[in-house]
Amino acid sequence: MKAADTVGRDSRGYDAGKKVAGRKRFNVTDTLGLLITVTGCAASVQDRDGAKGALLGLYLTSPRCRFVFADVGFAGRLLGWATNTLRTTVSVVRKPADQKGFAVLPRRWAVERTLAWLTAHRRLARDYERHPATSEAMIRWAAVGLMTRRLARGGRPATRQGPRPLEYQ
Repeated sequence: MKAADTVGRDSRGYDAGKKVAGRKRFNVTDTLGLLITVTGCAASVQDRDGAKGALLGLYLTSPRCRFVFADVGFAGRLLGWATNTLRTTVSVVRKPADQKGFAVLPRRWAVERTLAWLTAHRRLARDYERHPATSEAMIRWAAVGLMTRRLARGGRPATRQGPRPLEYQ
């Protein structure tokens, strides 16, 4: 996530792969796309190292959740660490070798959908917070708003409030 000038240099880094100066956010969601835990760190931190905080938060907040799907960027030593230290299985979702172009990958779309929902909140489009803990709190606040809107809907599908058709104007 791009960071504004207000973000302290000690908690901001540069991700050379994405060419972005700012922070990384590691979100763990359930299968419905509801946020379980979030961790933020400098963008210069390797994905596998930053994910340890998110998995540790999952371990502490949801003791019964012991199976996690992850992106290819989280493969490697993280899998062994999660198995040995947290007794959690991390399954890496890889794209098929013969795939060309974009295709929805199983299980990864739930997290991507949650990221899209959270980014719809203007405050989360860019990181303005001085401290990473405040940034994490803003993400949790947006997730609580998403959950309360779902509860208020009462199981009905979401409807989008958009411009009215021309015949009604």
